[in-house]
Amino acid sequence: MRKLNVWFFSAALMAGSLPMALTAQAADAPVATPAAEAPVAAPAPQNSYEITEFHADYKPFKIGDIVPDLYRTKPYQIDAWKIRNLPAPEAGSHWTYMGGNYVLISDAEGKILRAMKGEIFYQH
Repeated sequence: MRKLNVWFFSAALMAGSLPMALTAQAADAPVATPAAEAPVAAPAPQNSYEITEFHADYKPFKIGDIVPDLYRTKPYQIDAWKIRNLPAPEAGSHWTYMGGNYVLISDAEGKILRAMKGEIFYQH
């Protein structure tokens, strides 16, 4: 008799949770969005070390942002970019070091043009 009660209780419990499980599955299903509302993807990195967003001084930065004046000073400027496995800076720009990452900024306004993970230094 006891086994029968346990079986009925288990069956009732499972039957009660079945509609909730189906509802949870439906809620987790992806919702199709119209093409007009589709999110715009960030530009894809060109190599495994290239990044489009990073943090420095507890602040998020992304390509196109202006860096603080501190990172435009001579102590942060990287002249030995080749030793660090960085690509040559474009005309009117230079590499700087921010939050463990190498960042290519424009000389005139300090605009972020490109960013690379600091791990590129150890590339072989």
